[in-house]
Amino acid sequence: MDKLLRIKMGPDGPPGFTEASMGDYAGMGGRGLTSALVAKEVPPDCHGLSAENKLVIAPGMLSGTTAAMSGRLSVGCKSPLTGTIKESNAGGQAAQVLARLGYGAIVLEGRPADDAIYKILIDKDGVKIEPAEELRLLGNYDVVDKMKAAYGEKITCMSIGQAGERKMRAASIAVTDMEVRPTRHCGRGGVGAVMGAKGVKAIVLDDTGCSMRTPKDPDAFKAANKRFVEGLRKHPVTGEGLPAYGTNVLTNVLSEAGGYPTRNFSTGSFEGAGKISGETLAALEVERGGSATHGCHRGCVIRCSGTFYDKNGNFLSKQPEYETVWAHGGNCGIDDLDAIAMLDRMDDDFGLDTIEMGAAIGVAMEAGIASFGDAQAAIDLVRQVGEGTHLGRILGSGAAVTGQVFGVERVPVVKNQALPAYDPRAVQGIGVTYATSTMGADHTAGYAVATNILKVGGDVDPLKPEGQVELSRNLQIATAAVDATGMCLFIAFPVLDQPDTFQALIDMLNAFYGLSLTADDVSELGKTILKTERDFNARAGFTREHDRLPRFFTTEPVAPHNITFNVSDEELDSLYNW
Repeated sequence: MDKLLRIKMGPDGPPGFTEASMGDYAGMGGRGLTSALVAKEVPPDCHGLSAENKLVIAPGMLSGTTAAMSGRLSVGCKSPLTGTIKESNAGGQAAQVLARLGYGAIVLEGRPADDAIYKILIDKDGVKIEPAEELRLLGNYDVVDKMKAAYGEKITCMSIGQAGERKMRAASIAVTDMEVRPTRHCGRGGVGAVMGAKGVKAIVLDDTGCSMRTPKDPDAFKAANKRFVEGLRKHPVTGEGLPAYGTNVLTNVLSEAGGYPTRNFSTGSFEGAGKISGETLAALEVERGGSATHGCHRGCVIRCSGTFYDKNGNFLSKQPEYETVWAHGGNCGIDDLDAIAMLDRMDDDFGLDTIEMGAAIGVAMEAGIASFGDAQAAIDLVRQVGEGTHLGRILGSGAAVTGQVFGVERVPVVKNQALPAYDPRAVQGIGVTYATSTMGADHTAGYAVATNILKVGGDVDPLKPEGQVELSRNLQIATAAVDATGMCLFIAFPVLDQPDTFQALIDMLNAFYGLSLTADDVSELGKTILKTERDFNARAGFTREHDRLPRFFTTEPVAPHNITFNVSDEELDSLYNW
């Protein structure tokens, strides 16, 4: 990963590219690289869809190696949804392939002077940028089928659907999985709209003829990786729960804990949770000939995904993840797994963040545009997003815009980004993360649910404010570092509970790069990334007053605990005082 590929899409002349050494970004990867480059090269006050913004696509520090779980891809830019710096990541094959091609990052710059769209082809022989008019306004599944027909079955593809082309702020970037299906998404923050603004419809990667990246100390690297995998497999979450039931194993857990946002955050438990739980979903998948266990990229040993077949035994979508099942399920009062899987398929095809879309539909239902529990109405609303109708464009702009247009008071967003599937009143630690994250409401930025609810890495009472800021702070620091490595965030469960698994991760980094990092060095990496992001946001006009939850979370008690969010503003403001 010694090359930086800069692709200029205009407006002065036709698209072109340059390759250079990593320079100031040498040794960086994933979120560490995307945030550093965006902070240095993008004007903080620019419009997210302007030519001045840049889209940075970066594999992690360990991507392209034999390290288990190292296939997360980071995409960074200034978000057109939040106005903040943004890193959105996904599984799939792209990170591994891009790293084996030798690229530390692809940087999309400028934008075409006209409305032309392009495809970018990258293999061991070089880079081609070609017009892609034949792909205009196609969904991701059709785009990938055309790319496979043209370039073979061994490609990896990143693409946008209709939402990205129309520059909707809920637009995602699809990444193909091992079966070359566009099922993994960089979903949050409207990164797909930025790719659309650059005039790029698809990026096709082919690492045929390329080798795995070689560590400085192969024997030490192999030994550390073995210990790391052993740690993953012996932890009850990564070795048992996630492989058996996927991320949706959390549905019953959160509903029973009173932290499952139902019908647009009006209550904390869903009476239909059992019908859409991970246990029910896994059984249905197996019954129909699908699978409840599947990895999203080569090298995944947790295998928390699956395959969902419809009632006729045809592939419909990958296993809907917990956030998706919640967003289109309990949040909208829907308890029909077939409808939820169809909504997931549509989101993937149109190129939409399932969290943002489910939240927007929940707000629309509160406004009376549809009724809570009406699955067919939800499907019709998402279809309108794909068609680009007036209503569809409103919904595709996200929950905040939907609430503004229809005059809804209860709009669950921070910095205009929709809250995910944990009510901050019943899981106070995740509320701290939502409020203070550099990127708007984001559970993955500091997953306090692990300790508040699952009791991983300790036990902090989810209903009390005590200890929540420290918990979120430590997790946000650790997460930023993990996001730089290219590792899946789920490694956090055994890393938090098993010191040797954490040490194995550090040993892998040291063996690969010939370093002598300590745990404190990993912490410093996370802090550096967060400082870089906070600085960008400050220059973009964000202050501590933006690090707040919507007021209804502090004034409206949520059942069944009848509690409000009780972490004070002063405590929130102290999070970055390390």
